[in-house]
Parts: sequence; structure tokens; C-alpha cells
Amino acid sequence: MKKLDGSTYEAESWIDLQTELFNFEVGEKHNRFRSSFAYRGVDSSQYELETSLMRIKNPEMELHLLRNFKKYARSILSDNQNVWELLAVAQHYGLPTRLLDWSFSPNVALHFATSNLEKFDRDGAIWCIDIEKIHNLLPEAFKDALKKENSFVFTVDILNNIENVESLDEFDNSKGSEDFIICLEPPSIDERIINQYAMFTVMSNSNRKLNELLMDYPEIYKKIIIPAHLKLEIRDKLDQANISERMIYPGLQGISAWLKRYYTNLV
Repeated sequence: MKKLDGSTYEAESWIDLQTELFNFEVGEKHNRFRSSFAYRGVDSSQYELETSLMRIKNPEMELHLLRNFKKYARSILSDNQNVWELLAVAQHYGLPTRLLDWSFSPNVALHFATSNLEKFDRDGAIWCIDIEKIHNLLPEAFKDALKKENSFVFTVDILNNIENVESLDEFDNSKGSEDFIICLEPPSIDERIINQYAMFTVMSNSNRKLNELLMDYPEIYKKIIIPAHLKLEIRDKLDQANISERMIYPGLQGISAWLKRYYTNLV
């Protein structure tokens, strides 16, 4: 693994990449080889960690988007849904939100870095964030909530039970002078979330890109560049390991997407 600068590295082979992604020691709590990282794969290393809400260039519409989503989707939403569950459901179905998609699985992240055949001519990347170190930056009320539940990450219920953060306005006002990151495990709405081993990050400052905050704390993340010339090898080996659209998106849509990509000639 070649170190480029700061917390950025470049993989030199499939084995090199796997070694780095699964490079974690026995945990202190349970004496098990379990990672404290979450992973996000991007098919271009130039992409920043910006949310879908940022990409519509109209972040002031966040509450309007959620209100109308709730109004028009009322027939499939639960009656007692809190704002955090609403956000997770909305993100899952493609509404622009302040959430950013991650996975607890490094190989799922690799899938998203290598599934777009049109981007095989450019470097990809895997972003890795250390959840335990991120939690050290939380305000005390959020730390206490996790400790009380003895939970590794937040759930929609844990967040909703923290005093004065039952709405997005309250959450935005809770950060004080320092921005922080919430690691949120979404409810298991369907098989897609389960199979993707999904996690979301939530920034206390919804107008700030996550990579900008990470740069202030180089010890809590690493970015691994995947050179373009490695993408095809990684892609084929992921398919052999059954990490593909067929598994990521259960159902006929996933099967069709997998077959289309698998039988596309890159020559």
C-alpha cells in the first residue's frame, strides 16, 4: 500500500487492497476480529463526500421535501414515525436528504467503486471512517445515549430519545461550536438495506461536506485510491465472491443489472 499524503493511500494490487481493508486487530471488548470502520465506495476518486441534498443546490428545501414526502407517501409510512426514521426511509427511496450512504462491509463498498463500467478509465476510491473515534467527538448527551443503550451505532429510536433533538431544527441547534458526525444504522425496511449492510452518516452541519470535517481529524479516517488499471480485476473477483447487483439489489431488477454489466464487452 503506497501512502500518498496524510490519510490517503493507493492500492497496488487486489491482495494489497484486501489486506488494508481488513487490517484490524483483536478488539479490547470482546476479543474478536471485528472492524470499527464503515466504508463508502466511489467510482471516481475526485468525488467529495457530499449528500444528495447538497447536490440539488437547494438545501433550504430540506423540510419542504420531507413534509411533502410524508404527505404523498402516507399510505406506506407508519403512523408513529419519528423524523429520523422518516429521513432513513426517504433516503432509501431516493429523496435528497442530509444522509450519506455507507456500509459496514468493505466488499460492498468495493462493489459501488467498480460497478459502473463507464468509469473504468478513472481511479476510484474507498473512504473508511472509524466509528469509535468519530464517537469520541460527540457532545456528551449523544455519548450518554449510546452508552445507556450499550450500542455501537445510533438507531432511529436512540436518536429520537435524546432530549431536544426530536426535530431537525433542534438537532441543528444542538451542535454548539463544533461540528460532529452521527453514525446511524437504518431500520431494516427491506432486503436491500440488509444485504448492503447499510449505515448512514448525519452531519450536525448539513451545509458542510463530510470530507471537509474529516480533514480536520486525519486519525478518524483513511481514503484508499483504487487505480483504474485494477478495477477490472477487482470487479471480476467480487463477482466470483457473489458481491454483485444480484445480491446488492434483490429481485429481478438486480438480476437484470448484474447480467447487463456482466455480459458487456469492454473492448
